[in-house]
Amino acid sequence: MSQPAIKKACIIDDDKLYVSLIKMLIQKNNLADELLIFENGEKAFEYFKQALKQDQTTDLPEVVLLDLNMPIMDGWEFLEAIKPFASKLQDIDLKLNVVSSTINPAEVSRAKNHSIVNDFITKPISKEAMIKAFKI
Repeated sequence: MSQPAIKKACIIDDDKLYVSLIKMLIQKNNLADELLIFENGEKAFEYFKQALKQDQTTDLPEVVLLDLNMPIMDGWEFLEAIKPFASKLQDIDLKLNVVSSTINPAEVSRAKNHSIVNDFITKPISKEAMIKAFKI
């Protein structure tokens, strides 16, 4: 088996079925060594904030798959909360991808134009889109 493209990836999504499918895709295609999973933006933000404040950027994932619609703290709120750390995230070359089933062109455009968003991926996510998201 070849080496995974990246060491650590992160899924921020409350849909358990979707998360298990993505986990399977990542493992089957050997895309990442390790996977962080958060069921809402708040839990993910706390993790990111701690790592960034303590300058432990090696704890951070290289690729993030962020859902927009979640309870407690949704994807938009997560993006706003993480904004103060945008330059640090760009320094470590973190690829944050918004993954959503929305077909609203305004939301797609808003996500794509966000300063720290790498790409917008439509759910259900295809194997090809997944592999593209993990190309560093």
